Amino acid sequence: MNIWLIMIAGGLITFGMRFSFIYLFGRLEIPETLRRALHYVPPAVLSAIIFPELFYNDGGLNLTWANTRLFAGLIAIAVAWFSKNTLVTIIVGMIALVILNLI
Repeated sequence: MNIWLIMIAGGLITFGMRFSFIYLFGRLEIPETLRRALHYVPPAVLSAIIFPELFYNDGGLNLTWANTRLFAGLIAIAVAWFSKNTLVTIIVGMIALVILNLI
C-alpha cells in the first residue's frame, strides 16, 4: 500500500475523531460536573508525558544529582511560575538542559 495513502487516511481519521468531539460539544448539553472535570484533562495528560522524562532515566527512577533533566525541569517550573509565559518557559528549560549537560 502506498505510504501517502496511509498518511492521508490516518490524518483524516484523526481529524474526524477530534472534529466530532468539537462538533458534538457545541450541540449536546454537557452536565456541569463533566464540564468541570474536563478542565483537568490537559494538565493530567501533560503531567503523564513530562514527569517520566524528568524522573526516569536508564530504565529506572533517577533522583541523583546527575539527573540534568530533573534540574532543568525545576528551573523551567520556576520560570513558568514567575513569568506565566509558555514560550519563555520552554526556551529557558531547553537552555538550562543544554548548559547542565555541558557541565
